[in-house]
Amino acid sequence: ASLVHILEELGIGRPSTYAPTISTIQQREYVKKGDTEGSPRPYREIILKDGNLTAADLTENTGGNRGKLVPTDTGSVVNDFLMEYFPEIMDYHFTANVEKDFDEVAEGKMNWTKLISDFYNQLEPVVERTMKERTDHKAGERLLGTNPADGKPVSVKIGRYGPLVQIGTPEDNEKPRFANLAPGQSIETITLEEALELFKLPRTLGEHEGQTVKANSGRFGPYVQLGKLFASIPKGEDPMTINLPRALELLTAKKDAEAKSHLKTFEEDKELEVRTGRFGPYIAWKGKNFKLPKKEATRAAELTYEECLAIVKAESQKKKK
Repeated sequence: ASLVHILEELGIGRPSTYAPTISTIQQREYVKKGDTEGSPRPYREIILKDGNLTAADLTENTGGNRGKLVPTDTGSVVNDFLMEYFPEIMDYHFTANVEKDFDEVAEGKMNWTKLISDFYNQLEPVVERTMKERTDHKAGERLLGTNPADGKPVSVKIGRYGPLVQIGTPEDNEKPRFANLAPGQSIETITLEEALELFKLPRTLGEHEGQTVKANSGRFGPYVQLGKLFASIPKGEDPMTINLPRALELLTAKKDAEAKSHLKTFEEDKELEVRTGRFGPYIAWKGKNFKLPKKEATRAAELTYEECLAIVKAESQKKKK
């Protein structure tokens, strides 16, 4: 609500665009809902009571937030890049003025082709200049130091799937090594020691039924793996210290949950399946999901092959409209 209020005050967007705007920056992982730790602030408390004056030096935590939209490393890097190369377009007044121009187009007071042409003539040279000024240095990249084992540079940057640590450079004879940052770590604050710890993953925990059990960390956090089966490591547990029995416990729970989600399969079509998920039973077919009507949802496990095909056909037609 406070973010929408600020957008309204700045004249950015319309009521119909607020929700899509906030949704987009979340989908692109520029921001995420989370908590920010405050910082201690000293203060002096002076109390006058019954003619006596007492003073005490205390501290309080200030600046912390709970459940707010917090910029991610990717969001911060994108913002810094745009502010550096496209300051005029990133200016709040630019967006507000464009909104006014749109109103004039809607009222017939301005030609829309002139509006687009003026914008393009302003943007095109900036894009060209930015392309020429680009260097091999990645936006947001930070050099942490050198790896004591081989003397290669250790850096952090934003990769295709988020923030990562890199040992070495593309110019080396050996390919660079990469490791994802752990949840809670940031490219702005991670230290060389913390970065090097990430390369101790994946950890081999042991063997189970002829397969290796590993602990690792990826884009969506730490996990354990047995063959093609993956299970997330709960918050508060560390992939660097988790043991084999605990890993097998998590993997067994994941396997049981997946088994329960498969309600029915069909010999006629191996890709057609009735499943149950977070929002109830549904039909999965060729990589797509189809919601079950309320009447059929009560007997999901009893649906026939023909009934499932009819539901898929009906739901597909609805989506086309």
